[in-house]
Amino acid sequence: MDSEDDMLDMYSGEDDFYSDDYKDSDNDDDDDDDGEPDYGFVEEDADDSAMIASHRSQKNYCVLREEDILRHQVDDIERVSVVLSITEVEASILLRHYHWSVGKVHDEWFADEERVRNTVGILENPVVPPSDDTELTCGICFDSYPPEKFVSVSCGHPFCTTCWTGYITTTINDGPGCLMLRCPDPSCLAAVGHDMVDKLASDEDKEKYNRYFLRSYIEDNRKMKWCPAPGCDYAIDYVAGSGNYDVSCLCSFSFCWNCTEEAHRPVDCSTVSKWILKNSAESENMNWILANSKPCPSCKRPIEKNQGCMHMTCTPPCKYEFCWLCLGAWMDHGERTGGFYACNRYEVAKQEGQYDETERRREMAKNSLERYTHYYERWASNQTSRQKAMTDLQQLQTHNLEKLSDKQCTPESQLKFILEAWLQIIECRRVLKWTYAYGYYLPDHEHAKRVFFEYLQGEAESGLERLHQCVEKDLLQFLNAEGPSKDFNDFRTKLAGLTSVTKNYFENLVKALENGLADVDSHAACSSKSTSSKSTGCSSKTRGKGKGSSRTG
Repeated sequence: MDSEDDMLDMYSGEDDFYSDDYKDSDNDDDDDDDGEPDYGFVEEDADDSAMIASHRSQKNYCVLREEDILRHQVDDIERVSVVLSITEVEASILLRHYHWSVGKVHDEWFADEERVRNTVGILENPVVPPSDDTELTCGICFDSYPPEKFVSVSCGHPFCTTCWTGYITTTINDGPGCLMLRCPDPSCLAAVGHDMVDKLASDEDKEKYNRYFLRSYIEDNRKMKWCPAPGCDYAIDYVAGSGNYDVSCLCSFSFCWNCTEEAHRPVDCSTVSKWILKNSAESENMNWILANSKPCPSCKRPIEKNQGCMHMTCTPPCKYEFCWLCLGAWMDHGERTGGFYACNRYEVAKQEGQYDETERRREMAKNSLERYTHYYERWASNQTSRQKAMTDLQQLQTHNLEKLSDKQCTPESQLKFILEAWLQIIECRRVLKWTYAYGYYLPDHEHAKRVFFEYLQGEAESGLERLHQCVEKDLLQFLNAEGPSKDFNDFRTKLAGLTSVTKNYFENLVKALENGLADVDSHAACSSKSTSSKSTGCSSKTRGKGKGSSRTG
């Protein structure tokens, strides 16, 4: 393989790696107006209050408010009711059973209507025929009432309204399972629809039932999910097969559709899951304990050395005194063993191999902890910077934008380039944060990929820092100016250019990581093939000369 410098040189020019030819032609559906692919980064939108959400592409998903969910739900019920020539109550029961999939309902119904009716509990004919008796006995309370005091579902089993009300109220208070309510008769599977709830339940229970009914449209629907942000009531209708799982709710929270964690492109869901588990697990605590403490030889509790002396005393009730170096009893130590600050007994034992395994484990734990700390600190720092950038953007929108407009005599509509810069910073901080999780799990033996990854990451981070410094510090001179500045147009050009360049860097970083840094493999293959061809050519020439000299001789 060529040297690492040669490999980096191959990707150092914008004409190579950052050229338009490198962009993925499969994402044509997500292209924006200027023909550049959309990698989930921010774009201009009229609604500034939505912040990040309004600037991200929503071509592969739609954010639904409660009224939107209700409208979709009613439309699906009406469609099934019309096509199958059944009541809307029966249509809603069918849709709930088949997870609100209209296509699945149609397929199953037309394949075997009778089987579907029996399975779902929509009986075409009553099991118990209507009675002409003047009084009927309730099968629950066993009291007798006139027929008008009885109600039943499609099966025809009669129960008094009082028992029906108690039955429905109890199941509603038990939770969402009330949506799958069946006839009270133990042997009957006839479904109970919302018409019975509307007729017999109290207003409070009706409200609960309707809330469960509405939420089931999202929770049972395979292509819809609630936004996982605390307190958010929006839902996301996602178009499967679009490739990019990152979505942004109108509440400004961005998350991954596939795993519902925070948006983490370009890192896959498996890596995110491992990283989050590692951050929250006790494994790093144990690594720290192994790296920075030793067990008391008596009680085995871990002890951290906090002074220079090697004479250690365990905490009460143990109070065992031992040597930090060799873990031997302190009473065995004296001038003959090296005094208080040097124990040659440990050195002798180490030379004999007595402590090799312990030292190896401690060194491994220390290295593992240092490596994890390196990546975690940078991951957390970018998260903090992103949160600060979101706060600064909010401050700009609510106060500074108007102030800047007045001082520079420029309409707010012409200051959108500053908002775009902040939104780009917020998005890039998110991407950069997750690249550190990617780097942590990049295999050590793939050295070429690691070199290439760190090169791309460094270039992107450098561009982001230039953009962040420009919008954070250079903007202050215009906010604090007494009047219009002639340098403001130059600032506009500089900031817009940095925004565009930074976006380009990060688009290509995302593209490379999502491809698994495949360009490193292809470059290595080409280098290997080239080297092999050269070697073959040299060998042929050498053999030719040998034959010629042989004939001459």
